[in-house]
Amino acid sequence: MEIATSWLAPIRARNPDELAFFTGRDQSQALTGWWAQQFGTVNYAAHGGFCSVNMAAGGLYTLGGSFWEFGEPDWDHTQYLMLWGVAEDHDSNPIKLGLGKLKARGAKIVAVNPVRTGYGAIADEWIGIRPGTDGLFAFALIHELLRSDRIDLDYLVRYANAHWLVVRNPGGADDGMFARDGEGHVLCWSRAGAVRADAIDIEPVVVGEYALPDSRTAVPVFQLLAERYLDPRYSPDAVSERCGIPADTIRRIARELAAAAFDSKLSLPVAWTDSWGREHATMEGRPVSMHAMRGISAHSNGFHTCRALHVLQLLLGAVDAPGSFRFQPPFPKPVPPGNRPGKAKRADGGLDAGPLGFVHGPEDLVVDADGEPRRIDHAYSWAYPLSAHGMLHTVVRNAWAGDPYRIDTLLMFMANMSWNSAMNTTETMHWLTDKDDAGDYRIPRIIYSDAYASEMVAYADLVLPDTTYLERHDAISLLDRPISDADGAGDAIRHPIFDAATQPTDDGRPRDVRGFQTVLLELGARLGLPGMVHADGSPQYRDYADYMVRHERTPGVGLLAGWRGEDGSLEGKGPPNPDQLQRYIEHGGFWHAPVPESGRYFKMANRDYLRWAHGFGFVANDQPIVMQLYSETLQKFRLAAQGHGALQPPERHRERVATYFDPLPIWYEPFEHDETSREAFPLSAITQRPMYMYHAWGSQNAWLRQIQTRNALYVHPDTGAKYGLAEDDWADVDSHHGTITVQVRFAANVQPDTVWTWNAIGKRRGAWKLAKDAPEGEKGFLLNHLISDVTPKGDYANADPVTGQAAWFDLRVRIRKAAHAGMSEPQFPALPFGEADERPLRYGAASRNREHPGKTTP
Repeated sequence: MEIATSWLAPIRARNPDELAFFTGRDQSQALTGWWAQQFGTVNYAAHGGFCSVNMAAGGLYTLGGSFWEFGEPDWDHTQYLMLWGVAEDHDSNPIKLGLGKLKARGAKIVAVNPVRTGYGAIADEWIGIRPGTDGLFAFALIHELLRSDRIDLDYLVRYANAHWLVVRNPGGADDGMFARDGEGHVLCWSRAGAVRADAIDIEPVVVGEYALPDSRTAVPVFQLLAERYLDPRYSPDAVSERCGIPADTIRRIARELAAAAFDSKLSLPVAWTDSWGREHATMEGRPVSMHAMRGISAHSNGFHTCRALHVLQLLLGAVDAPGSFRFQPPFPKPVPPGNRPGKAKRADGGLDAGPLGFVHGPEDLVVDADGEPRRIDHAYSWAYPLSAHGMLHTVVRNAWAGDPYRIDTLLMFMANMSWNSAMNTTETMHWLTDKDDAGDYRIPRIIYSDAYASEMVAYADLVLPDTTYLERHDAISLLDRPISDADGAGDAIRHPIFDAATQPTDDGRPRDVRGFQTVLLELGARLGLPGMVHADGSPQYRDYADYMVRHERTPGVGLLAGWRGEDGSLEGKGPPNPDQLQRYIEHGGFWHAPVPESGRYFKMANRDYLRWAHGFGFVANDQPIVMQLYSETLQKFRLAAQGHGALQPPERHRERVATYFDPLPIWYEPFEHDETSREAFPLSAITQRPMYMYHAWGSQNAWLRQIQTRNALYVHPDTGAKYGLAEDDWADVDSHHGTITVQVRFAANVQPDTVWTWNAIGKRRGAWKLAKDAPEGEKGFLLNHLISDVTPKGDYANADPVTGQAAWFDLRVRIRKAAHAGMSEPQFPALPFGEADERPLRYGAASRNREHPGKTTP
């Protein structure tokens, strides 16, 4: 702690941005983001930039909510579920329980995925799509729904912006912007002419072209949508070959979606009142649900693909209606959410807002006067404007290169950036240890915290040993990644069942470890950061558990919403309760507040829900949230790239911004899938995480290692035969970036133009205290070695141009029989960590022996 403080204090005094603080897959972003804000660095992000930001941004800029863990299918009422790119590693148990309900009820499940595992294996239909073409498939379904007039126009006008007027003025500064009256209210066209689009008891038109009172021309959003997606290039016949899906199958799926949505006549006898005061005796359903995850998100076209799925849902009226995708509190939020990324310093040295947020226009970018990035990861720059989660995958290269400046210290928590969380692994390991001409490290200092001797630990100058989950407090907070369900808000705690200091070690000494959150708070106190010390300089918080109870983000709002107030009688908002954690423990670690029955659907415009949500602080007011088929935020960036407005991109970014910031969803080839690349590297290569080994940390669980200690490259038998491979052959796999040698297994559960493997199984020898000849190190492997961190052209990060999400699944490869066999390649020098005890690990043996002294343990 003294060393860390001595490194960080001069940075805080000199220039807080010289600290780059990036965290991996943790559940503490409400704390870590606040800590970075108080330190004053703009250089903070969590793992979402290489995990799910396309999904989050695509949803939050369209619906005000998103797939992933922030929404769910209506498991009790849906009759037709489409799973898009869903593996089994996120939200696994709730999804399995929900799928059980659907199977018992006879609902149809369709899995859209290049690989058929897990959920797809129990689906009624598997659509073996070619990676990166999900958006085309969605557009073909939209084309068919529009062509056959099987859409819910009433829903689109009531809850979305289908009727809003868009100015048509090619070349003008207002082209593509919404038409507004003198007070700034968006207009639509009705029999009375141009009127406010949010007025009630009007009959707006959704097609046509109209002259505004100021003589400008405008068209409704729906007109633009119909013009685009009725184009023959989006017909099933036009997209079939590229997607690998028969045109007749696409047409049939479209018919089935429409039949499930409109012919089921689902109606719940629940009275409710909408935001405009109109009373409804029933809740009319659209029992079509969709759920999507990294399979569509982790592509360079993933943002627009996510938006395409949301447009498909909206056309069916299948967002937060009975039977459809449902928002989980605290969602939906206004579109886009109100919090913008912090970039200015307060008088006390902290940032004026959290380092992460949502841009509403070019004015919110974190760039300097010349339009160049101010963040080390280039998030919120003209290259990646909507990078709402930051860009963890670019940090190491940019810090090494000093782009846009040199940093002093890289502080990381649980982010295995030298191995399975890195693209371009070989070069990344080089960058972490490279020196300049003067002999100094290009990244001067690395502070790293982990509970295990992961590959990244070897590159740290200072290690802050973390606890295991059994030895710590954690908050699964509504301010972070909530565990709500659609029928209620929820949060939870994790509390220790062991004291780390009492746990036996090989040398008999106490385990000198502390939870990283507690360490951060102590570091903050030692540094005198605002909010972490009293006026006399003493620590504000004893440890993370104390912070969980007493910290207030705003008066009455803390990390935990349950049992607030001095007597624990309040929920959502209220003063801290010193006994709060005990109340959670008494309730199994969970708190849950049901949404009123009348507020459980149509949350975006349900008066009872929005008032309930406002009471909890989820939304700033109880006004309806309008879902955005057409995004004016994106159009603002396009106009800037076309030369309009006070803030415009540097010349080298103009064409890129103008191309990809289309206000309606578009589809383009993933950057590594152009025709030349497809000819040279004819196969797509993707990974999945097994549900039983979530990220690399599962390698420390002896029970899970018995399931799988190595991975293979799974190849369709026809593909194997085409390239002269037999079962268990060793093969060289090439990409434009490198070559790996792996063992091949045949599997017919994969689209023939795709190969795949499990991620995070392969380890670097010597890491994780595994035995020196552990299969994970000798035969396990990573596809990461084949993935470049920049595009094939080398001009930008290998990422989505809108959000900066890492394009893990754009990878293209070719495969050939290897000249040698027996060990995966590449291999790197073993890390000098101690090896694991070779004796079998017997969980619970010591406690059993205490209970039965006469027994011995083998």
